[in-house]
Amino acid sequence: MTRADSKLPIVSIMGIPNVGKSSLFNRIARLNIAITSHISSTTRDINARIIKLNNTELILQDTGGLDDKVSVIGEDITANSLEAGLKSDLILYVVDGQKIALDEDIKTFRKLSQKVPTILVLNKVDSDKIAMSALNEGGFASFGVEALNVSVAHNRGISKLLDLIESKLAKFEIAKDFKKDKDLKLKTPSITETQTTLDELDFLDYLKEDEALEDDKQNVKSFIEPSEIKIAIIGKVNVGKSSLLNALTLKNRSLVSPMAGTTIDPVDEVISYEDKTIRFIDTAGIRRKGKIEGIEKYALMRTKEMLKDAHIALLVLDGSEPLSEQDEKISSLASEAMLGVIVVINKWDKRAYEYEDFMKEYRYKFKFLEYAPVITLSALTHKRVDNLKPLILEVFKNFCFRFKTSALNEIIRKALIKHPLPSDHGRMVKIYYATQYDVMPPRISLSMNIPESLHFSYKRYLVNTLRREASFEGVPIIIESRSRNKPLNEDEKS
Repeated sequence: MTRADSKLPIVSIMGIPNVGKSSLFNRIARLNIAITSHISSTTRDINARIIKLNNTELILQDTGGLDDKVSVIGEDITANSLEAGLKSDLILYVVDGQKIALDEDIKTFRKLSQKVPTILVLNKVDSDKIAMSALNEGGFASFGVEALNVSVAHNRGISKLLDLIESKLAKFEIAKDFKKDKDLKLKTPSITETQTTLDELDFLDYLKEDEALEDDKQNVKSFIEPSEIKIAIIGKVNVGKSSLLNALTLKNRSLVSPMAGTTIDPVDEVISYEDKTIRFIDTAGIRRKGKIEGIEKYALMRTKEMLKDAHIALLVLDGSEPLSEQDEKISSLASEAMLGVIVVINKWDKRAYEYEDFMKEYRYKFKFLEYAPVITLSALTHKRVDNLKPLILEVFKNFCFRFKTSALNEIIRKALIKHPLPSDHGRMVKIYYATQYDVMPPRISLSMNIPESLHFSYKRYLVNTLRREASFEGVPIIIESRSRNKPLNEDEKS
């Protein structure tokens, strides 16, 4: 993975085999992604993960051990790791602090540090005594730089390392995303417009740094569409989730029973539709907290885990009965996972209310899902089930939507003119520029002089404005405010 592939900064963990690189990767990512082992060369491929350190988002890479003496495979691992490291923005070079410094390590470290900022990390330093021994007897002073002592196994020195990573990444320019936008043509604001528009003079200062503007397509963070669209079917027990899965796939894939709680483990099935692969996951029905018993506690945990990996949630409601508080609580799971949402009102052939009455109650109880499309159907009779498939493709398209930087800033500029930002205790509040730094769901960052002054109601106004300008039906829009004088989320940097 390179900077050309992602606008997030890349931090690579490097070193010879068996020094604790994968253990450090797991510790920082807080996930057991990498395989750790006492066997040399356990990690062969580059293992990458997007993580967030405080306000800094980055790509963390675990590389294979730098050892070309093991075998032909070892040579490939070394070459692959070196290539990945040289394309990074920061390298964590890990050595074993309980052993002596190796000439090969010193040579490799110096070569890498000439090309990429590199932090020397002494792992397995479990005490101050070991730290002194590493410096004096281990010969690590011969690296010529100050080393950071850590013990991954005992979580010693990790916080200091994370702070150092953030400080190293802070120097990267945050406005390169704007330099490469050919279509961005801003006028100098008049005195009367200064408070109510983007600070265009500041924006132009960034543009002057690079007059050779590249193609706009290079201004966009590379996005590879997932090979399949993952749809989680959620709802309380006995609303017809399994029947809906069977109707969508035209298979009796999921057991259907009038007995509540039949589905325990998530059941999934894949179909092809309009040249797209869609994976439906029928999750266990969720009861009220006080009624969750035995294995259903495990089912609830599994359902939450599946939502983390999904793109869209089909929130299934029972149209044959009034909406309940449990329906509202379940819908919050999709919001917490920041998924696209489609509300499916099942059993409409046995509906308790007419459409207008039902929707009046729905809008009152589900105000936070006002962006989600609603479809009525009957999974049992298959009526209108086919209408759900094109709707899924439309919501997924919106889930992956990206604004051009110039278009986004023009929308924000007009929104500010229509409704100026209120002052903060007499201080003028300004938005310098906006950028969409991620998709799935769309995430937008506003660079501001007083970011904490962006009230949630004004944020909601901007979200509604964006929804009017582009099709965002079914997906949340995340807006974050950041200080221009302080390092932003690294995901906003190119």
